[in-house]
Amino acid sequence: MPFAPLRGFRDYAPPDAGARSEILRRMRSVARRCGFAELETPSLESLDLFRVKSGEEISQQLWAFADKSGRDVTLVAETTPSLARVFVDRAKAEPLPVKWFTISRLWRYEEPQSGRTREFAQFNLDILGVAGPAAEVEVLASAALVLDEAGAEGLYAFRVNDRALAESLGRRLGVADRDGFFRALDRYRKSAPAEFRSELAAAGAAEEGIAALSELLERVGRGVAPSEMGDVLAALDAGSLDADGQAGAARISRLLAELDRLGLGDRIVFDPTVVRGLAYYTSTVFEAFDRAGDSRALFGGGRYDHLIELFGGPATPAVGLAIGDQTLELLLRRHGRWPDGEPALDTYVVAVSPAEAPVARELVEGLRRAGVAADADLMERSLSRQLKEAARRKARRALIVGPRELARGAVVERDLATGAQREIPRSELLPGVDGPGAPSRPSGRASE
Repeated sequence: MPFAPLRGFRDYAPPDAGARSEILRRMRSVARRCGFAELETPSLESLDLFRVKSGEEISQQLWAFADKSGRDVTLVAETTPSLARVFVDRAKAEPLPVKWFTISRLWRYEEPQSGRTREFAQFNLDILGVAGPAAEVEVLASAALVLDEAGAEGLYAFRVNDRALAESLGRRLGVADRDGFFRALDRYRKSAPAEFRSELAAAGAAEEGIAALSELLERVGRGVAPSEMGDVLAALDAGSLDADGQAGAARISRLLAELDRLGLGDRIVFDPTVVRGLAYYTSTVFEAFDRAGDSRALFGGGRYDHLIELFGGPATPAVGLAIGDQTLELLLRRHGRWPDGEPALDTYVVAVSPAEAPVARELVEGLRRAGVAADADLMERSLSRQLKEAARRKARRALIVGPRELARGAVVERDLATGAQREIPRSELLPGVDGPGAPSRPSGRASE
């Protein structure tokens, strides 16, 4: 093959492109139903925008270059910096709370692997201006509905934690290297027990603290349900944590209780190993995983209360999450829930001979303008070939336009699932169409 996509990039031919479009349509529809307004930002931004948030190290994953004017620019690797830029520009006039969603194409120069490509799409939900846990409840409840209607209902679970709680726990263990401690927690399920203990020791944790934490993590396993949270906090000896840690424990307990009240208790757990890698998260953090536990996170997010200030805006509490298209597709495919493509065609209009083709096209145009998904043959194929094409396109019905029916101002409607057919007036299909009509009646073989 002389030309192929670059490494880490993919083509999406039909029906996959249609299936992706259908998934994003469902997600967009739910976001709007939940009161989020759509935000769209450029694919190219100033490199400085990303340096503000992540420092110079971010350039290792960016598709950054100098444009023809010598400016340092980059293809966008995540939406949050752009969202912050837009909000800062509008902060004085924007009524709070702000609830925005984005569907963006993003680029990261990283090693391609299953569930990770260098170009991908991401669906984000963000709420700005709400300091209390109502924002976390709203964004997680909305994300649950998004995932359910995308086809993942029953397949995922949310894991939540609080970084203030995790930091306080680390201090109690004697940890000197917070980032090293967080890395160890984040890698807990991927590490052998000896490796995990070694990483904790390298972060400064005392031996007795390492043993106690290891025992706790073995106990919580895949997470703690809302009804068990009290027992786990007792096991954590949360009362002996410092004030920040106790506040974090209280936030998590309240979040679990409120999501449980909304009927989401079966898909939400406390998991002390969830810390998220990004430094700008300030308290609550969360991820969604396949319940089977054999894939990367479906989404990640949390509270980022100081980010807007980094971009020159006012102090603004914020919380958000991002759902990646690749991991969601893998999950839906693995469980047989990936769509076949675009929604099926409703009507395929068949011309018995080329002489009826102009009328068939006229009928298609009228149906489309009436909101019906309709199509017709463009290649002057035979009646049988057109009906085969209608079946291949998974149309609900065929409307057969023949000379005898046209003389009566009618067409033959064939149900492509059952084969049943009837003759119906064109005016029944398109009110206002001129021509003789006839009452609906059973029909035999269409004119050929």
